[in-house]
Amino acid sequence: AEEAVETKKGPFTKELSLLNNVAKKFRKSRMENNSIEFNRKEIGFILDKDNEPLKVKQKKILDTHKLVEEFMLMANKIVATKLSNLKSTIYRVHDLPDNEKLKALKVIVKEFGYVLDISSREGTTKTLNKLLKDVQGKKEQNLIETLAIRSMSKAEYSTQNIGHYGLAFKNYTHFTSPIRRYPDIMVHRILNECLSNMPTKQKGLEKKCKHCSEQENNATKAERDSIKYMQIKYMENKKGEEFKGIISGITDWGLYVELEENKCEGMVYVKDIKEDNFVFDQTRQALKGTKTDRTYQLGDEVYVKVKKTDLVKKHLDFTII
Repeated sequence: AEEAVETKKGPFTKELSLLNNVAKKFRKSRMENNSIEFNRKEIGFILDKDNEPLKVKQKKILDTHKLVEEFMLMANKIVATKLSNLKSTIYRVHDLPDNEKLKALKVIVKEFGYVLDISSREGTTKTLNKLLKDVQGKKEQNLIETLAIRSMSKAEYSTQNIGHYGLAFKNYTHFTSPIRRYPDIMVHRILNECLSNMPTKQKGLEKKCKHCSEQENNATKAERDSIKYMQIKYMENKKGEEFKGIISGITDWGLYVELEENKCEGMVYVKDIKEDNFVFDQTRQALKGTKTDRTYQLGDEVYVKVKKTDLVKKHLDFTII
């Protein structure tokens, strides 16, 4: 399907091209309606025969992926709208972003020369989308995208329909998953009863929604932990090697540095920065030297060496060169 749409003609070129054009119109309409578009690339690994990581790779997002995504979103939206007249059904909801986190994001992106208007919902979504577009290909892209995602509320399952802020949909649910999430199964059952004009037999939906949201969070954490584990495993035999990175986080105990080459993230502890005595400036999100005025800020480029790897604790430690 990907080849037929993007590179060469095949038996379904005409049909897929038509679907692709329709998907682009759907996406354009969605963005004009203030949907937020995050384009973070997923991290993957090339493994050897013993499942040891040989290389870290970023998964490429093709037009085909976007094509499938738009029709999935549309199907989910249509099903949710169909079921919205029922007394009880399941929605995929997404609350408004945390205002304090947005304020912090506004301050941070200003340091990079970007403007974020958080005075209104429309202003927030428009300037946030512009921000996410403007950082594409820049050294601070991954950092700002990560901070923007962290400012958002978490999507969850609920019988109370508050809408989906990120997609700008009034009605939305999960109906299309090919991996058969349990929420999708419940929605299928409700839809079947609705189309058959049967009274619903589904009980305790809110309790089940809460359980599914909790399990989703557990699965997300497990995925992140597994990626972190493989990244550290990949870095195990690179102790002493030098890498270029960007400061992706700052705390009073040190700097988080994300490597440019492979997106592995590690910690530089304050005690390992010997040039000065550094203190944490929370307002500026920076470490500042008390003697030399030397400052480390979010987004700064630094060169580091691998100091230590710990697979059990999933820690990767660097020292600044």
